[in-house]
Amino acid sequence: MLIAVLVIAIESTPEFGSENTSRPLRWIFEHLFGPVSDMRWYSIHHHIRKLGHFIGYGLVGLTWLRAWWMTFPRWSFVHSSVLAVLGTAVIAGSDEFHQTFLPNRTGMFDDVILDCCGALVLQFLIYIFLRLFRPRRLEHTA
Repeated sequence: MLIAVLVIAIESTPEFGSENTSRPLRWIFEHLFGPVSDMRWYSIHHHIRKLGHFIGYGLVGLTWLRAWWMTFPRWSFVHSSVLAVLGTAVIAGSDEFHQTFLPNRTGMFDDVILDCCGALVLQFLIYIFLRLFRPRRLEHTA
């Protein structure tokens, strides 16, 4: 969990604002997929950054899930999952609030929602995996 929070703290700095990530991400993108116009790149860059939110906070949600589930093994998956999403929301909200104080960043409630959706989707995928391949792991006595 600490590593996940440190990564978010580092990425929540002026150095990781969109004007600073555009050039290196565009270089990588164009080497993989070929050149794109400036107008098209603006849209692609936006979506790459939002995908980063979704996946990054999805992984934060999984670290919360693991922490709650291992701390309280008698709890159901759903109990641990709810607390994991709440923990993700607290971190995401704190991150977005922090960004409102940075000159080249903007804190957006939409990003908090996106972050929580990432946590929910990844937890849902874990649930499906467990349901299909390790159903006994989902059993609980509480």
